[in-house]
Amino acid sequence: MAGIELDTVRRFVDVAVDALAAAREEIDALNVYPVPDGDTGTNMYLTVASARDALGATEPTATDRSAGLEAFARGALLGARGNSGVILSEMLGAVARRLRDADDSERNAVVMADGLRRASDASYAAVGEPVEGTMLSVLRAASEAAQRVVSDDDRARARDVFTAATAAARDALARTPEQLEVLRNAGVVDAGGRGLCVILDAAETALTGKRPVVEPAAIGAHAIPVPQATGADLSADGPAYEVMYLLEAEDDDVPDLRVRLGGLGDSVVVVGGDGTWHVHVHTDDVGAVIETGLAAGRPHRIRVTHFAEQAEADRREPVAQRRVVAVAAGPGLAAIFREAGAVVVEGRPGVRPSTGELLEAITECRAREIIVLPNDENSVRAARMAASTAELDDTDARGIRVSVIPTRAQVQGLAALAVHEPGRAFDQDVTEMTATARHVRDGAVTLAARTAMTSAGPCEEGDALGVVSGDFVIVGNELAEVTRGVLTRLLAPGGELVTLASGVDGADLADTTAAWVEAEYPHVDVVVYDGGQERYPLLMSVE
Repeated sequence: MAGIELDTVRRFVDVAVDALAAAREEIDALNVYPVPDGDTGTNMYLTVASARDALGATEPTATDRSAGLEAFARGALLGARGNSGVILSEMLGAVARRLRDADDSERNAVVMADGLRRASDASYAAVGEPVEGTMLSVLRAASEAAQRVVSDDDRARARDVFTAATAAARDALARTPEQLEVLRNAGVVDAGGRGLCVILDAAETALTGKRPVVEPAAIGAHAIPVPQATGADLSADGPAYEVMYLLEAEDDDVPDLRVRLGGLGDSVVVVGGDGTWHVHVHTDDVGAVIETGLAAGRPHRIRVTHFAEQAEADRREPVAQRRVVAVAAGPGLAAIFREAGAVVVEGRPGVRPSTGELLEAITECRAREIIVLPNDENSVRAARMAASTAELDDTDARGIRVSVIPTRAQVQGLAALAVHEPGRAFDQDVTEMTATARHVRDGAVTLAARTAMTSAGPCEEGDALGVVSGDFVIVGNELAEVTRGVLTRLLAPGGELVTLASGVDGADLADTTAAWVEAEYPHVDVVVYDGGQERYPLLMSVE
């Protein structure tokens, strides 16, 4: 394999997410095309953050390189938001697939240059009517510069490729107003192109360790960036709705799908592959766009945004003072959280919610104060990014506060929500919920999916594994025996309440375990819930 390894990709995506977070408001302010809705920076940020979340959920081992790159590409595809985010997901996916397919005989510089070329070709192919002066032309300029480097110097390195590509991208960005009249009239460069420059700068940083110094390029009387004029109507009348959905369809049906969608609206982008596609359209006929997807396959996660209503919604005051957002790993757990008044984001082992999904839940709360319970260690970072983004998006100065309690287990979230009290001060409520979650000792049991080495020793496929605080502590043959071993450890320091959440096919295990606790620890109360979670027949906690 070529030498661009997962550690480098992880370093790149960390830098890219942080850089987009810092530039998000600037890029949003540049957003006048194709619709002046001021969200390009946010959409690109959330798309890359989703890719990072997916990559972070993979095991950090060298043997997982191919799986990690596939997860990275799929995370970008599934988490893409808006026109710019969907196009960006295709660009990132093309580069990731080229890295995945590289072999030992190829130089890193050639692989990266070819990855940029494929990303450019794929993004042009994905857009129904490509427009010059956008992120498409900025990436093409970067790709062409990268190609020149590897053709002119057979000793060039990947860092040389990105140094040339980033410089060419900045030059192309400065030319976008010459190519697109709406940009020239507004006195700005293309927002998507600016975001792409931030991402290419991050790639250069990841490979060189140096942060590029970007000098703003003058455009007329303005410099990059310049905010959009308040209240300016910078686009001609266009479609009223943005429609997005994921589509399960045969790859051979997609070319016809693009053509049919092109007759229903504009800003048509269809990206993906291997049976999973992300569709984006601006249209006046929402029903027809969805019906077109139904004719091709199975659309799901359908999102419809009415541009005018969205602008009005952004100006409305929140209707609630305080809400809780909780991630639930199963239908039973989701029902419990909802009954307690929480807004639920569904997530299960291996399919964790993205930053964008968490942000959407936070936004839909329409509350001044929001408490987020990620209930999964790998989702804490995504929750914090969503929280910070929600507070930055408080453009009406409504004083929104979002606090993330770093619950790393479902049972910790249940305990925290049990002491939630909306009537007390926000900081006090967060403190009480946090303290309760921290005092919960959590465990679980599962079955080994393959032969592996765990922190408790080697295991074979089908072995029962006991987990305490996220670490494997017991390897055994019987689930019931391992469950008792886990609870014995959890109860060793004492405790007054045991909470059991049964998973799929775990009801009998929960009942027998509850009976065992009542017999062995008569002073301890036991509560049993039907959690419905996958992979873990039983989740347990001690308070």
